[in-house]
Amino acid sequence: MEFGGAGGMRRSASHNSLSGSDDFDLTHLLNKPRINVERQRSFDDRSLSDVSYSGGGGHTRGAGGFDGMYSPGGGLRSLVGTPASSALHSFEPHPIVGEAWEALRRSLVFFRGQPLGTIAAYDHASEEVLNYDQVFVRDFVPSAMAFLMNGEPDIVKNFLLKTVLLQGWEKKVDRFKLGEGAMPASFKVLHDDKKGVDTLHADFGESAIGRVAPVDSGFWWIILLRAYTKSTGDLTLAEKPECQKAMRLILSLCLSEGFDTFPTLLCADGCCMIDRRMGVYGYPIEIQSLFFMALRCALLMLKHDNEGKDFVERIATRLHALSYHMRSYFWLDFQQLNDIYRYKTEEYSHTAVNKFNVIPDSIPDWLFDFMPCEGGFFVGNVSPARMDFRWFALGNMIAIVSSLATPEQSTAIMDLIEERWEELIGEMPLKICYPAIENHEWRIVTGCDPKNTRWSYHNGGSWPVLLWLLTAASIKTGRPQIARRAIDLAERRLLKDGWPEYYDGKLGKYVGKQARKFQTWSIAGYLVAKMLLEDPSHLGMISLEEDKAMKPVLRRSASWTN
Repeated sequence: MEFGGAGGMRRSASHNSLSGSDDFDLTHLLNKPRINVERQRSFDDRSLSDVSYSGGGGHTRGAGGFDGMYSPGGGLRSLVGTPASSALHSFEPHPIVGEAWEALRRSLVFFRGQPLGTIAAYDHASEEVLNYDQVFVRDFVPSAMAFLMNGEPDIVKNFLLKTVLLQGWEKKVDRFKLGEGAMPASFKVLHDDKKGVDTLHADFGESAIGRVAPVDSGFWWIILLRAYTKSTGDLTLAEKPECQKAMRLILSLCLSEGFDTFPTLLCADGCCMIDRRMGVYGYPIEIQSLFFMALRCALLMLKHDNEGKDFVERIATRLHALSYHMRSYFWLDFQQLNDIYRYKTEEYSHTAVNKFNVIPDSIPDWLFDFMPCEGGFFVGNVSPARMDFRWFALGNMIAIVSSLATPEQSTAIMDLIEERWEELIGEMPLKICYPAIENHEWRIVTGCDPKNTRWSYHNGGSWPVLLWLLTAASIKTGRPQIARRAIDLAERRLLKDGWPEYYDGKLGKYVGKQARKFQTWSIAGYLVAKMLLEDPSHLGMISLEEDKAMKPVLRRSASWTN
């Protein structure tokens, strides 16, 4: 299927991906005036084999360290409330851009006079506030990216430092103490007008629905710290002892050795963006992609001193194992699906092809029609006798921007989106997962969750916030026309509908039944997508280039016989 015209889409062949050169110039991808994007071989572009494990009193970064990390698009602050990139490059902003910036600024939270974050939703029409008046770590990331791209890094710096302090608090759910490195899911600023004092209250899962602590908060914090450093060129924040310690504490939670035989991270339901029971327990793709990206970001920022050296070595080892495991066993395309369809079961020993004992009869019927001849994706979960074949958007988009996906796999994911546009994009980008679960399966998997009915909320709902990651992935793979078409769809409705949290229905046609209006990350996600498309140099603060030391595994059918 091809889409012609200036705003349409045309599928690129696999060999047109970014695999050819480290000096790839993103600016030729857009039908815009050319932007001079200076590319250097920064620490980001270095292979794991270049990491030196020097002992002694610490490691001094030279020209190959953070020096190349500055992202040129983040240095100008807009005076009119629209993206600095628009002012710099004379792009005509869409009429709703100004409205979006005003809405984003209304969501700002201040602590002792300093901006500290953005609340989840500014919905005064809602009868129940619940926790939407709090600053969520994962929710703030697109807001932070918007402020960084607009040359306003102070709020991001304040957020990063304050959450480090919250990480140091004692964390208990009922009488059980959480790991020292856990980051809060959210926090709230409490103002005492009589005493003139501001205090913070953090939630580590003890107040969350289901009482599940977030696994992803720490990963998002590390990713955001790297984005701040990349955008501003300010090395001092990441090198602060408290930030170095925060990274080590987060990593100590997820790099610990135990009984697990897989390099992936074992997680409970409700521990990530899909924060209700949706059958993602085990090794959800979202967490594995974020884990991979956080490890790579931490590797760039950790000092090679006595305390950091051990973590650097453990990260390098884990990244090799994790990339192999994910690229081999989580990857699904037409050929791999055919191979699974023909699997033998009850295989024993290291020569087994069906290593996880996946039963071919467990392949759902919808998948045979959904899988195109060209295209592929990372499945939702792989564990013993269980393969969750659902598509999850966040995990696949992060896999592209972090280079967990090989260039060929990244191209295949974008091919899939083009081939299955109606199912995954529809009338409002982007389906959080596909397909929805329903009927008896819905009762069993979700526990009859009334908010997660079919094609709603986390169960096949459409989330505008994912637009920024779709745009980043589209630009990185040389397919900006996909992002442009998705943004055009979103602009038709987002402002008119009041910036909803999510949309319902197979095509994402209806405003979500319980969706909050003026959802901050819906607003920020749109702004970041617009700024990325206008100035692709911003991609540098989000994207990581492929690491040549991690040898790609392109075909699972071959790798499973190794």
